[in-house]
Amino acid sequence: MVEKEARTPNKLIKESSPYLLQHAYNPVAWYPWGQEALQKAIKEDKPILVSIGYSACHWCHVMERESFEQEEIATVMNRDFVCIKVDREERPDVDQVYMDALQNMGLQGGWPLNVFLMPDAKPFYGGTYFPPDRWQNILLQIAKAFKEQREELAKSAEGFANSLNHSLLEKYGLQHNDASFQLDKLAEAVKGLLSKADEKFGGEKGAPKFPMPVLYEFLLAFAAQEKDTPSWEHVKNTLIQMAFGGIYDQLGGGFSRYSVDGEWFAPHFEKMLYDNAQLISLYSKAYRYEPNPLFKTVVQESIAFVMRELKSKEEGFFSALDADSEGEEGKYYVWQYMELAKLLGDEIELFEEFYNVKQQGNWEKQQNILYRTLPLEAFAAKHQFTIEKAKNKIEAWKTKLLTPRTKKQRPGLDDKILTSWNGLMITALADAYAAFGDESFLNQAINSMQFLQNNLATKT
Repeated sequence: MVEKEARTPNKLIKESSPYLLQHAYNPVAWYPWGQEALQKAIKEDKPILVSIGYSACHWCHVMERESFEQEEIATVMNRDFVCIKVDREERPDVDQVYMDALQNMGLQGGWPLNVFLMPDAKPFYGGTYFPPDRWQNILLQIAKAFKEQREELAKSAEGFANSLNHSLLEKYGLQHNDASFQLDKLAEAVKGLLSKADEKFGGEKGAPKFPMPVLYEFLLAFAAQEKDTPSWEHVKNTLIQMAFGGIYDQLGGGFSRYSVDGEWFAPHFEKMLYDNAQLISLYSKAYRYEPNPLFKTVVQESIAFVMRELKSKEEGFFSALDADSEGEEGKYYVWQYMELAKLLGDEIELFEEFYNVKQQGNWEKQQNILYRTLPLEAFAAKHQFTIEKAKNKIEAWKTKLLTPRTKKQRPGLDDKILTSWNGLMITALADAYAAFGDESFLNQAINSMQFLQNNLATKT
């Protein structure tokens, strides 16, 4: 395979998106979304491939490595298609259109999102991650169908386009006079959500598990207004289980995007600004409803993570940290048992108990993901520690491990600064200030708001 540095870059080389730049030396002749690519498809009468992802997406990297970096596959893509790469965070409008199209086809969405379009940009087929053999086979089949069954593909694309053009009112069966709602409708929605609740681990039953902070803010608000105990108990259990799980960075704070299992244990390790901002708000509001020291710790540590790893020197906030480092998912965050034993010395047995690490590893390749099952109070009581002594031990462990962790190769940083996601983080800081009265949270919110006004607001 030709080394990247030896290749001529494609059209993405002039883009600013870190995700698009990651693909600038692929042998695929990628175009950014725009008129040049769309007009080329019409002029050359070729179908369009739109491939959508983001820089912290693990499976996007896998598909790039397995398919988009391969000369043989790239040759087929370049010969038979006009290929467009889209950063979903930079163009959420394009992402939403083609995600809706995929779901209208009865297919499951996700990223990378790969959608095939007619030359007029109407979609007719798509999917998410494809292994390389299957991907090449799909490319060849679609190119053949475009030449031999053009009329059928065009009809299919027209049908999906008509479906996408329905208004939201039509799509969800709403009427223009449905502007008001009754409390019993909210209660019905709550009942529906609670019927799907995982009573042991929180969240929804099954896997994968996503935090879904908006849903839990809704349940929290309903619990507060209606004094609804089941709603609050589900919110509380979910927040505790997430904070104990591997989805939460037990050393450095902050949440990964989701866990691949049903127990919040094994995350996809990418860390997104928008997830953490919304979760900081949620934990802050939950603390105001029922003070729980764990919620306060999660807020403080998660804000510290954002300030340490996602804040720009101009007071804005970057978008994400990658799941991968050194070509492996999660390598920055996981530990071999002997690494831990060497760093912690005589404390390793207590640490092993508190964070559930095993000599043979509790995850892949004999690695350990740190997670908790014991509340701090139970751990302290078991070992006849005061709460303060237990806290001090845990803080000492974190200090001993965080320093060597920072010497590892860090996951890639997506340094886009998005107005909407920064708005969520500023809101999170304000919510944290309202809950805890920490002036540093308020001051950071003010500084970041000034950054948005000075640099990202439309001047009139």
